[in-house]
Amino acid sequence: MRAQLLDWFGLGAHHDHHHHHGDDGGHGHSHGVIDATIATTAKGIWAIKWSFVMLVVTGLIQVAVVALSGSVALLADTIHNFADATTALPLWLAFVLARRPASRRFPYGLGRVEDLAGIVIVLIILFSAIVAGYEAIGRLIHPQPVTNLGWLTLAGLIGFAGNEAVALFRIRVGREINSAALIADGYHARTDGLTSLAVVAGAFGVWAGFPLADPLIGLVITVTILGIVWQSARSVLTRMLDGVDPGLIGEIEHAAEHVAGIAAVTAPRARWLGHRLHVEVAITVDDGLSVAEALAIAQELEHELFHHIPALAVAQVRLAADDDGHAPTAVRLDTPLARGVLRIAATAAGERLQLRLSRAATGLQAEVQIDRGAAGPERLPLAPVAGDPHLLQSATAPAEPHSFGAVLLLAAGDDRLRHPFTMTEPDHAH
Repeated sequence: MRAQLLDWFGLGAHHDHHHHHGDDGGHGHSHGVIDATIATTAKGIWAIKWSFVMLVVTGLIQVAVVALSGSVALLADTIHNFADATTALPLWLAFVLARRPASRRFPYGLGRVEDLAGIVIVLIILFSAIVAGYEAIGRLIHPQPVTNLGWLTLAGLIGFAGNEAVALFRIRVGREINSAALIADGYHARTDGLTSLAVVAGAFGVWAGFPLADPLIGLVITVTILGIVWQSARSVLTRMLDGVDPGLIGEIEHAAEHVAGIAAVTAPRARWLGHRLHVEVAITVDDGLSVAEALAIAQELEHELFHHIPALAVAQVRLAADDDGHAPTAVRLDTPLARGVLRIAATAAGERLQLRLSRAATGLQAEVQIDRGAAGPERLPLAPVAGDPHLLQSATAPAEPHSFGAVLLLAAGDDRLRHPFTMTEPDHAH
């Protein structure tokens, strides 16, 4: 029973968002403002429209009962449902405007109009909280009888049923289009249904001889709406300031790990223009590559970015000069056990031998043995950085000089491999 209850709220072990790389990236979806990833598909917009219809119908039924009963708790819940429904209207208008093509005056299009719609949504929800709070406090100061308790109870149950229908609909469509944000919106709608059940509790309190139960429940619902205002305002302001979930930047870096030939990823950036995600990233590659080879690597990274981040609309990958001009030329590695780039990299702890892998055998172990002549080999084991099996690094810097012959020893299970290589320091570095 407990497991079923947790699963109903989306907290159980069987609760599955069918997570895909970059899907909202753990997107920080906030109730009250529809997440941009939902609007990336026609079916997501379709779900928004039908959710609006269901909540409006629920609200209209409740309005009639508010007039009959005079319940301020039901009034607050009705305002809450209408506020949730009307958030779809400015977004729908914003989506229509955002479809207009870019122009010389607006070279990025009108995607930012969705941020303005977000502000309107926050103001709508804030206004609903003020109205609900004002009515509830007024009833506490000047109590009025609440009548037609049977109809009031029925209206609360209808409010719960309407929100539960929206919840089931959003969760089902969210799973169909693989949208964690829409699924989260569904569970939020399910939580909203509990505020409607609170109206039923208020009606029971009035029936039991405690008339202040109705305005007190109205205040509880007002506080709930104010919580939504806070979440929504934070989400909208973050988006307007070009903020994204930090996990999205990690997803960009992760996509680069799947591309051989990338020595380093610098200045990864992402921002939303409406519901269209734009990503910019600079990469460094081996200086010995031809222009065509370097561009092919950049194009492959673009492909990986679109694969890892479904909401991505524009990806810009540029080639950056390697600022570490004194370091030896990176060594490209392509063996049965591993593929990647070995280089001496500047880290926060100082220079380190670093092996960035795009492919590696399970349980790969690596060690570099540098030929130091009569002094014997210099051994530098390479270990994963922060548990990342695609980035191996030495604990100390290789000794000077950084021009040397060496062997990379690789091991995975019973397989062993020796890969001789040479690093040459540029003349100007001496």
